[in-house]
Amino acid sequence: MAKPKFHLLSLFFFLNILLCFFHGECSSQLDLEDEPWLNEEDDEVVMVQTHHDSRNRCDFSIGKWVYDQSYPLYDTNCPYLSAAVTCQKNGRPDSDYEKWKWKPQGCSIPRFDALDFLGRMRKKRIMLVGDSIMRNQWESLVCLVQGVIPTARKRVIYNGPTMAFHAMDFEISIEFSWAPLLVELRKGPENKRILHLDLIEENAKYWRGVDILVFDSAHWWTHSDKWSSWDYFMERNNLFKSMNPMVAYEKGLTTWAKWVDLNLDPHKTQVIFRSMSPRHNRENGWKCYNQKQPLAFFSHQHVPEQLLVLQGVLRRMRFPVYLQDVTTMSALRRDGHPSVYRRAMTQEEKQRPRDFSSGSDCSHWCLPGVPDIWNEMLNALLKQRAL
Repeated sequence: MAKPKFHLLSLFFFLNILLCFFHGECSSQLDLEDEPWLNEEDDEVVMVQTHHDSRNRCDFSIGKWVYDQSYPLYDTNCPYLSAAVTCQKNGRPDSDYEKWKWKPQGCSIPRFDALDFLGRMRKKRIMLVGDSIMRNQWESLVCLVQGVIPTARKRVIYNGPTMAFHAMDFEISIEFSWAPLLVELRKGPENKRILHLDLIEENAKYWRGVDILVFDSAHWWTHSDKWSSWDYFMERNNLFKSMNPMVAYEKGLTTWAKWVDLNLDPHKTQVIFRSMSPRHNRENGWKCYNQKQPLAFFSHQHVPEQLLVLQGVLRRMRFPVYLQDVTTMSALRRDGHPSVYRRAMTQEEKQRPRDFSSGSDCSHWCLPGVPDIWNEMLNALLKQRAL
């Protein structure tokens, strides 16, 4: 399979980084702004066009949102939901955002059946690895299954950066592992935060022995200086003050890919990489406020560089990793974010939310909501690609 061409722009940035390191001076021009995934207009979003595996019987990523009164599949009383995503409890007045299902073009995604899922996953470990949006998805998956399990036969166990929901009668665990960058972020001299682009074992040690691994990593790589989680990059023994985020992202993903290739057996472990969840952060996060319906159409096609980098890394791997594309479908769901309802609000705050809120969360998702549909898609993928 042909390798993707190396972008001249990335090469230019990388050469500048090397010059920066050897001469001891770093230009601030190498730091890119934190661009949103979507370039939005009033009633449109940019469509993310991806390459798909032609062997699949159904391309779940192309389709439309269909209103279905029988949704959601659980309610906000699920005890495993974080307060920040329980939008109904926090006072959100509308609930139609819970009632949309995804209808792929030319096929369908089966409605999630908790007992069927638990039966097929019996004696397996499922682990979702990534950032807070992946935890958003983990909470969704746990809530989708927990309702059919007696209270005394389920529990959550915490171990370092991981948490695991156990359904004891099925001997199944649904786990979350916190690793938003996949590679290691460590404290260095003077308490400086150093992102090691070629080290991963401190995170990866939790992934061993898992039957189904679902990864995501994107948002943290594009945080601007103000919100960046690191002070320096390190590769081998070379320290960099700044680096093109996409160059760093490719290096980090390549470290992850090498670990998967060397340490996992495709006959024992399934690996899925979920594409980035779109943010609707224009207007300082207020773009999703008071949105009540999915967007109906896209303006034009665009391929975000993050997705190109991810696709290039996956194509170079020996291990068969499935790319679950949720970006396009989720880009239509500007209505699905917590917005100001990430916390409980007083009556006065509800009347004038802009005067009281420090911002609006247009990155995470209300639950029940969009991540439930990601998990319905994940369930369908696992049925197709069962070991």
